Amino acid sequence: MVATAACAAELRYQLSWRNREYAKRLNLPHCESYGDPPAICYVPFEDGRRHGNFLPESYHSIVSHKSWRKRLRKVHTQAHSCLPSMDRTWRELDSSNSSDALLMNIFCYPGTLKSRAVFALLGIDVGAFPEFGFRARVAHGAIGYDRTEVDMRIGDLLVESKLPEFDFQIGKTAMAESYRDFSEVFEIGGLPRQDGRFRLYQLRRNVLAAYQTGCSFCVMLDCRRPDLLDAWYAVIRSVQIAELRLRLKVLTWQELAEALPLKLQDFLEEKYGIVSAGISQPRIERQGWTATW
Repeated sequence: MVATAACAAELRYQLSWRNREYAKRLNLPHCESYGDPPAICYVPFEDGRRHGNFLPESYHSIVSHKSWRKRLRKVHTQAHSCLPSMDRTWRELDSSNSSDALLMNIFCYPGTLKSRAVFALLGIDVGAFPEFGFRARVAHGAIGYDRTEVDMRIGDLLVESKLPEFDFQIGKTAMAESYRDFSEVFEIGGLPRQDGRFRLYQLRRNVLAAYQTGCSFCVMLDCRRPDLLDAWYAVIRSVQIAELRLRLKVLTWQELAEALPLKLQDFLEEKYGIVSAGISQPRIERQGWTATW
């Protein structure tokens, strides 16, 4: 397994440096979180029509759709400890580290949903419309449901997006095993554990959501995070149902970038360091650490 902490830290440094330069070049209102490296958090423009963390075309689409606009209100749960106080509430999608913001930058951009190549990569029918923060009803306990939040549903595909997050969460064994179909879907004896709890808990709930809804499930991640790719493959290996395994996918942001409009590709390269798969990037030494930019 690739070391998660090292991979996550390197990508966080890249995002911090790139967004600091990006905000400076475009004179975007922002601040830096506490810690090293700091996350760059953008403040929406006073006119309400622009936000530094989004490409203007993507943001216009977001605020024009009621269900998409609602996602912007998601509160930054760690703002009280890592961001300076302001006369507004910090939102999760203000942060340069937000994988949700990256997902919406791409799929709310007007040209993305016009690309047949994008739908081919996702393996869904052309014309499907994305729903962000989809609440999947996963059977839990004798009669209850866990409304597991999935980052996006588009057509019959559920999507979980990842960028610099450290892991896929850890869950109590008893809680995990109380999900209906858990022992049917997963080979229990082979599941990785930590201190008596199941690792990769978030992904397992998402797989159960796909199983119970009849959907496919895709993890979108950065190719600079081989640790998360290893973790996802570990989950797939533990799935006992062959037909379900065929519905589990992975797609890197770099692979997706190849199918996107050129303006969106330029934005992703400058702000996130995401370039089309196969394009090499220079290595830069900075303050004792090495990163691919």
